[in-house]
Amino acid sequence: MGLQLRRDGRAMAQDGIRLVNVFTHQGQGGNPCPIVIDAAALRDEDMRAIAARYGHESGFVRPPSGTDSDFTFRFWVPRHEMEMCGHATIGALWCLATAGRLDAEQMRIETRSGPVTGYVENRASENPSVEISQPVGKVVDLTREQEEDVLATLRISRGDLLDLPIQNAVTSRVKTLIPMKSVAHLQALTTDMALTEKCCERIASTGLYPYAVADQAERRFEARQFPKSSGYPEDAATGIAAAALAFGLLRNDLVPRDSGRITILQGRAMNALSEIRVRIGFADGRPVGCLLGGEVMPAADYAA
Repeated sequence: MGLQLRRDGRAMAQDGIRLVNVFTHQGQGGNPCPIVIDAAALRDEDMRAIAARYGHESGFVRPPSGTDSDFTFRFWVPRHEMEMCGHATIGALWCLATAGRLDAEQMRIETRSGPVTGYVENRASENPSVEISQPVGKVVDLTREQEEDVLATLRISRGDLLDLPIQNAVTSRVKTLIPMKSVAHLQALTTDMALTEKCCERIASTGLYPYAVADQAERRFEARQFPKSSGYPEDAATGIAAAALAFGLLRNDLVPRDSGRITILQGRAMNALSEIRVRIGFADGRPVGCLLGGEVMPAADYAA
């Protein structure tokens, strides 16, 4: 499949696939994401084939099924459909905004994991700001047996971790939070796709998400994502995992109980350093959800 460079420098495939990088850091990195903003005619096998062709999570914008939503978003990775994908949702809203397809700055989106609200500031500009809602996170400590399973899968010991539990956390999809002792310990991790998939099946998770404290006072953390069965060993940026991590950080008293921005850097080991931003919302002192956001850049060069 060929690739066209538009006059504004943005990359677009000849069959209407918009190519963007989501959660970029200082204009670089991010998670590559193919987006189709007119996907009503695509069959399931067409969407999966696009994801397989590009080797990344892909987002597809379709008409709403009823009057409660403005759009339906669907998400595919090379091996299967996903209920929700944070960076593809942000990327799709960004593409809709820059294509002049949004009538308001607040949009209601139907996904297979439930409704999502998107907030798009400066939607008429060339670089709108996008945040999406996520429900309040649930965090559960793993059992000792489950912890040992995770440690064995990553070929590490308890001595490589902070004195905190390994936890399953979820906003839209369950992620396993692994508190590494340092950023150096985090970056030294290696993983095996087959072992990761089997471990995630046993502990009811969709991905291992080891993290480390980079600067607690600045609320800055680093993380890596080893997905269960996406068809590739690691993600450069994983918004849904970052949202789940924010509630794990709150549960473990690593961030204050306010709505200040939490910054999660991911992708360093892949030479694609990415930046994900999360703000937890509170009502009467209790967390009620969060907003997930980050920068989006058009892909200037993308080999399909």
